[in-house]
Amino acid sequence: MQLGTRWPAHSTAPQNLDQSVKDAVAGVEHELVALPQDTTSWFWTLTYLENRPVVQLDDGTTIRVSAEGTVSVQQDD
Repeated sequence: MQLGTRWPAHSTAPQNLDQSVKDAVAGVEHELVALPQDTTSWFWTLTYLENRPVVQLDDGTTIRVSAEGTVSVQQDD
């Protein structure tokens, strides 16, 4: 695993992320606006597993890119 970076939720994602991952991040952040709790102190963490990005939000929401290039969003229950 390779460490990437961290950035605050509701701010610009790193430039080196594929647009499909940035779109997934934006979709999750759009949903955060409707939550009753304050999410402005939450952070995203970017790491790489097998040279593919894994992006995780502080609440456990995880965005992964499969070997085939499919982007998925999973939320911890």
